[in-house]
Amino acid sequence: MRQDSVAPSADHHGVSLREATGVWARIAALSFGGPAGQIAVMHRIVVEERRWVDEGRFLHALNICMLLPGPEAQQLATYLGWLMHRTLGGVIAGGLFVLPGAVAIMALSIVYALYGQVPLIGALFFGLKAAVLAIVLQAVLRVGKRALRSRAQWALAAASFIGIFLFGLPFPVIVLGAGLIGFAAARAGSDAFAGTTAHSGGTSLLGDTLPAHTRDRRAAFRIAGICLALWLVPVGAVLLALGPQDVFSRIATFFSTMAVVTFGGAYAALAYVAQQAVESFHWLSPREMLDGLGLAETTPGPLIMVMQFVAFMGAFRNPGDLAPLTAGILGGLLATWVTFLPCFLFVFLAAPFAEALRGNGQVVGALNAVTAAVVGVILNLAVWFFLHTIFREVQPLRGLGLTLDLPVLGSLDPAALLLSLAAIVATLRFKAGLATVLGGCAAAGVILYLAGFATG
Repeated sequence: MRQDSVAPSADHHGVSLREATGVWARIAALSFGGPAGQIAVMHRIVVEERRWVDEGRFLHALNICMLLPGPEAQQLATYLGWLMHRTLGGVIAGGLFVLPGAVAIMALSIVYALYGQVPLIGALFFGLKAAVLAIVLQAVLRVGKRALRSRAQWALAAASFIGIFLFGLPFPVIVLGAGLIGFAAARAGSDAFAGTTAHSGGTSLLGDTLPAHTRDRRAAFRIAGICLALWLVPVGAVLLALGPQDVFSRIATFFSTMAVVTFGGAYAALAYVAQQAVESFHWLSPREMLDGLGLAETTPGPLIMVMQFVAFMGAFRNPGDLAPLTAGILGGLLATWVTFLPCFLFVFLAAPFAEALRGNGQVVGALNAVTAAVVGVILNLAVWFFLHTIFREVQPLRGLGLTLDLPVLGSLDPAALLLSLAAIVATLRFKAGLATVLGGCAAAGVILYLAGFATG
């Protein structure tokens, strides 16, 4: 398999940083629905509309980000931004991906803390859930069509879906197992997972050339060192100034730890975060934790942004000498900083080595197997979204090793069903744009609420 050549100029693709910034801002504003929906948005704009990168390079970057701790969608944006415009491009892409969600969650946290739930906002989110369902379903079809090119890949995708849907296998276990299978198959000389990750053959502005900055490993270590200092120096300062038992110290250390150990994205960490925040720190109640998850799922940006809501409520209720609202805002900002700063560190450190491995057959086999498994995971998410959007109640079925969620048929929500079908038809049949589907569903949710057909 041929190796990438080095481009004579890092910006040989002709896309200016200013133009890219506008595109990343658009992606961030449309990134609803958790990682699957966000990756679907990014794929549609970066690969299909703009053709900055081809399918192979996109999937390679996605697979690498799946193996890093932290939110994979935000890291994917950072990785692609780095590919296009070096470190500054990565900072802009990853930072903008976080910004809309951070602003939205902060504003909603303030409203929630002062006034409780706001029905009209709930109605807005009711509509957005239908759009997210359509986006995730579209992602399953598009990624599956491109990633599943052999019987072995189809089988691995099916096994991944069954493992996570029926038996609740942890996402990191699925990714690691798939990678080992693909690596072993390639090492044994099988082409079952050869796929097209290394070079898809499609046309793109970046092409198969490798920008020169992607091989500067000294710069990678230098930038990683800067990120490490920006992450840990504030944490150390808070600990020294306030002591380990202060709420801000706990926020800094707890969410820093979560940033390192959350392999598999937000879903792998949410159960543990909820348990600690509710039972150990007593920052909020179980019902409030669920409300926070609802806010994070239906606002743009990474689902892990729920960390900001949790920290806001914790500091708001334990303000010390500060005003409660001031303490909440500072706590939320601190949690956001220590949650996402490590993501930049991991990407900027790993990306040059990951790009150098694109031509390695065994690595390609492992990553293509991971891609096949991810198709099954996205399908599971689509089913999960369907159940929790269309039905008001879902009954967990436990026993014999099963962790299956079954809908309560009597809780079917006709308004949610009709709105979801409309979003799916608009997306798949009429190829409606993302802004049109999201905006239309949000408006429909508010109209249905005002007409008495939907609850806020």
